[in-house]
Amino acid sequence: MTSGIPFYTADVFTSEMFGGNQLAVFPSADGLDARPMQAIARELNLSETVFVFPPERSANTRKLRIFTPGAELPFAGHPTIGTAFVLASIGEVALAGARTRIVFEEGVGPVPVTIETRNGLPTYCELTSARLPEFGPPPPPIEEIAAVLSLRPDQVRSDTCSPRPVSCGVPFFFVPLRDRSALEQARPDLAVWERSFSSWWAPHLYPFVETGGSEGVDIRARMFGPALGIPEDSATGSAAAALAGYLAALRPSDSATLRWVVDQGVEMGRPSRLYVECDRDGERIEAVRVGGASVMVAEARLTAPVPRR
Repeated sequence: MTSGIPFYTADVFTSEMFGGNQLAVFPSADGLDARPMQAIARELNLSETVFVFPPERSANTRKLRIFTPGAELPFAGHPTIGTAFVLASIGEVALAGARTRIVFEEGVGPVPVTIETRNGLPTYCELTSARLPEFGPPPPPIEEIAAVLSLRPDQVRSDTCSPRPVSCGVPFFFVPLRDRSALEQARPDLAVWERSFSSWWAPHLYPFVETGGSEGVDIRARMFGPALGIPEDSATGSAAAALAGYLAALRPSDSATLRWVVDQGVEMGRPSRLYVECDRDGERIEAVRVGGASVMVAEARLTAPVPRR
């Protein structure tokens, strides 16, 4: 009989293997506590690893604990989307018709997820953010913002679209850039980051450019997360949720469902595509959703002895 703790890997926010953002999911983590979970996440060294537990409330589907190599997160988009996809793919979540709604318990609260299927198999998952966008304090000077990305100040926009921190449970610093060339050039300067951003309200850097809808894409983005032990992330769903709040604030008179297509991970060679929606009623945001496709990659077992409670 094979021993060890089973886990699965998937590529999230992509329809092709070896694209998107990698994820490890342990579907039966009952008995593990924070220390071994953090050690496992550090060992696997993916941007996130998810440990799945029975729900605390019977009305919900599962409880998730999400770890980067350096820290536990209260919420993250690609682990939420990817875990729904993995559990549905391995039969741990019963699928009912073309759309199945489940609820994950996460640090931010209950997170609803809709799983779309075709021929009985999951094809697309969409989460609804448990928290609406919250705007943070005024940002540092534009010179410091440019410096932390190894750019010139004139490469950072400071017009109607200017740098702002926003959170849907995890705070990101959104930095609009002038063009795609600036985005490709961006590199985090860790000395500047440590001095001006490491202890700030939004330490995670999210430079982006608006593409004008070319090739069916509205936003091209990158995410640097040194505070999380992530040099660069190929797809960041929690940031995409907060980005919806940032972008919606630029269109305060719209009362409708606003939609954006976000590409990320291109510079890493792991292109990802995220679909973002924001329901607006006047100036009030009522809901934010983030969705995408995923593909299964591997099934494995952790054979090293791991203490359980």
